Amino acid sequence: MPLFFYLASFDINTVQNLYKKSAYMLETIKLPSILFLDVETVSGKATFSKLNKDMQKLWETKAEQIYRRTGEVPSPKESYIEKAGIFAEFGKIVCISVGFISQEKDGEMHFRLKSFYSDDEAALLTDFAKLLQSTPRFTYLCGHNIKEFDIPYICRRMVINQLAMPGKLQIHGKKPWELNHFLDTLELWKFGDYKNYTSLNVLCNIFGVPTPKDDMDGSQVGKAYWKDKALDKIAEYCQKDVLATAQVFLKFVRKDLIKEEHVHVA
Repeated sequence: MPLFFYLASFDINTVQNLYKKSAYMLETIKLPSILFLDVETVSGKATFSKLNKDMQKLWETKAEQIYRRTGEVPSPKESYIEKAGIFAEFGKIVCISVGFISQEKDGEMHFRLKSFYSDDEAALLTDFAKLLQSTPRFTYLCGHNIKEFDIPYICRRMVINQLAMPGKLQIHGKKPWELNHFLDTLELWKFGDYKNYTSLNVLCNIFGVPTPKDDMDGSQVGKAYWKDKALDKIAEYCQKDVLATAQVFLKFVRKDLIKEEHVHVA
């Protein structure tokens, strides 16, 4: 049911109370309670030819839908390499990087990073889920476009791998005001303008945050994984995104950026 009609079924006092209870101001959120994250994904197989016949047909149909607007559909081989990784049904996660802000004894904000990366997707998802379950102080999950990409992708791949869903990711059937534990820097920047998409790179530049994607971009992750076997490099690239997201979020709450010497990788 659309949100408008759902709310219309309540009296005005009920609606106001719902939003009052769920509303939050960014400035009141305790920074150490936020877990920043980013995922890197690749096609499920190295090449289109390695898919079984059924999946090949399904990808051909998907590719036609993707490229319909352009009027030119690349060969299945080309389109699979180019686009399969962004769809949870045809791709897989090879890295999840996370980070959190801590207030140290020196009085400065520090940032601590950790990556879960592996050829075994089920193993890295299990480790990530354990982190969410074992660290209740992380009340919020924050990322750039996290609501439309990272979280749905993680959830779908956990279902595909038949893994138990951590509580923070059990969002099926939840109302919009029950999902305030997801902080999306893309959504924050939209300010209600849902036609607009602004990349993390753009926000970094306008806020004076060091650009994270200097030695690799998203289009190169598949090659780095399947051809170069460079999981370590992918993890480093992913960590830069997590740090950049945290720095951008700090700008939203008018805090100083974290100093480079205060960034630590586990």
